[in-house]
Amino acid sequence: MSTAIISKQELLEHWLGHRKLTRQTIEKFPEEELFHYKVEGMRTFADMLKELLALAVPGLQEIVDNKSGELNENLNYSTKAQLLQAWDEATPILIDLFNKIPEERFAEEFNLFGQYKSPVVHSILYFIDNEIHHRGQGFVYLRMLGIQPPFFWERG
Repeated sequence: MSTAIISKQELLEHWLGHRKLTRQTIEKFPEEELFHYKVEGMRTFADMLKELLALAVPGLQEIVDNKSGELNENLNYSTKAQLLQAWDEATPILIDLFNKIPEERFAEEFNLFGQYKSPVVHSILYFIDNEIHHRGQGFVYLRMLGIQPPFFWERG
């Protein structure tokens, strides 16, 4: 029998800390640069955020419903205020959906968005890892713009 390293609640709190930090990162961006600044071969930070919004809550909803759907990243946000509002509105839904997933399902295979078959816990870890990855890209953009990003260790 194995012993859990962290509890389900601790995993959620860890994720929520990252969400708070990502929100602070969005706040640091000037409106124009949020939607237009990018390095060749990369997307704007706004487009990365749209991906994050398209993955976490819809992905958790699929897991809760045990029904795979299609990924839709074509979200129509065109202002910083809209992105922040969407981020803020998604967080309590994320918490609710996460809490509806019984721990026994974490090891269960699920075909997320009809194309990513893995244990449920791997999908959840992917949501978190992907957010960290894109936030890191946002940090680089902020530094290139001469703006100090939030401290990555301040997630509380």
